[in-house]
Amino acid sequence: MQLIWLRTDLRVHDNTALSAAMEQGPALAVYMITPAQWLSHDDASVKVDFWMRNLSALKNELHALNVPLLIVQADTWDQVPSALLELCKRHGITHVHANEEYGVNEEKRDRAVEIALADQGIGFTRQLDQLFFKPGTVLTRSGGYFKVYTQFRKVCYGRLHHSVPALVRLPKKQAPLQVKSDDVPEYVKGFATPPEELKALWPAGEHEARQRLEHFTDDAVHYYNDERDFPAKPGTSQLSAYLAAGVVSARQCLHAALRSNNGEFETGNVGSVTWINELLWREFYKHVLVGFPRVSRHRAFRPETEALTWRHAPDDLKAWQQGRTGLPIIDAAMRQLLATGWMHNRLRMIVAMFLTKNLLIDWREGERFFMQHLIDGDLAANNGGWQWSSSTGTDSSPYFRIFNPLNQSERFDPQGVFIKKWVPELAGLNKRDVHDPSALGGLFGVEGYPAPIVDLKSSRERALTAFKSLPHRQAETQHHE
Repeated sequence: MQLIWLRTDLRVHDNTALSAAMEQGPALAVYMITPAQWLSHDDASVKVDFWMRNLSALKNELHALNVPLLIVQADTWDQVPSALLELCKRHGITHVHANEEYGVNEEKRDRAVEIALADQGIGFTRQLDQLFFKPGTVLTRSGGYFKVYTQFRKVCYGRLHHSVPALVRLPKKQAPLQVKSDDVPEYVKGFATPPEELKALWPAGEHEARQRLEHFTDDAVHYYNDERDFPAKPGTSQLSAYLAAGVVSARQCLHAALRSNNGEFETGNVGSVTWINELLWREFYKHVLVGFPRVSRHRAFRPETEALTWRHAPDDLKAWQQGRTGLPIIDAAMRQLLATGWMHNRLRMIVAMFLTKNLLIDWREGERFFMQHLIDGDLAANNGGWQWSSSTGTDSSPYFRIFNPLNQSERFDPQGVFIKKWVPELAGLNKRDVHDPSALGGLFGVEGYPAPIVDLKSSRERALTAFKSLPHRQAETQHHE
């Protein structure tokens, strides 16, 4: 008997481990619910709810293949090896199949499982599934992991020219087994149940994910390059939550994008090329996670930036978290996150740079808050994005490039449509004043809306001074000034 251990791969189509297991013989599937581990990883309640809803949908898909789904509770990953072993003994499992996951804790868990199973003569195979290329196979000429995305992308392009990763065929239905599926819990202890209106934004199941992918690549992808930076427009794929949970695969996304662009990924439609590049950014950050394990441990990718003196400013941090900084684009973005479990990518950069540069608050505070609220929270992408914005990471924004939120607001929400949706206190302002109500004069500018918690000009200078004081920054500073 074979066992498929499901993790962040909640689908039956293009699932490498599922297909491999079913090819070798009768198969069962198992999903481990590990609440204490998820809490320690700052996984959001909305994300855990999304997992459970997708698991419920997946149970039906597996039923159509005659694959029973078992649910096992193990509070932390330390308990997973013994829990899996017990399950294997109960059902006469000879081999366990799983798709690779990345990160220090994930690798430690899987090695412990492999040792425990091997001790009892049970095989354990991990498959490449959520990435195009196995980490450690896309390296610099000197044999190291890439630190610069454009160089990484160039090598990936060369590989893709040679061979595009193939989709895995859906397995054939197996003969029915005398094993009953377990019920999928509607909620997990320690995680709040999101409101119904939030759940409605993110319907569960492969059918929904594939419909979104098809809709996007049929039409919207052609405008992606022009519209992806405007949060008031439906210019993005809205697939990130499904990708993070593995309800749709990166390979499925790549194949759909290539179909939309006559098989090209470097030329042709600019929107399709740009979106494929975003898939490669996702790939890049996963490789960084493996190649530089310190980023899994809340450490800066650039060690010299560990010497930065961040401000301890709990009131400013709380104002940022609650969307009441007095800067409308920041507040609108944060309120979108709190209400929907998601934030537009351009806004993620703007609010991250505001927190780490203008407020000079440690990027780890922002990274943690995002993970605690994002339905698409992913360690590699979230860490990569925060370290990029705070100039502590690989291939990051130079420390002296600091977004001005007012300029960003005027450029990417010119009519104030997005701001007025999420900050209704400002709905009565015209498109010029809505970006900076404090400029209207008076004590607060607009009644009920706070004054800015920080002066953008002086806070920018404060950030520059802090970064310039770092010993390894001197040469970079002289070169650019």
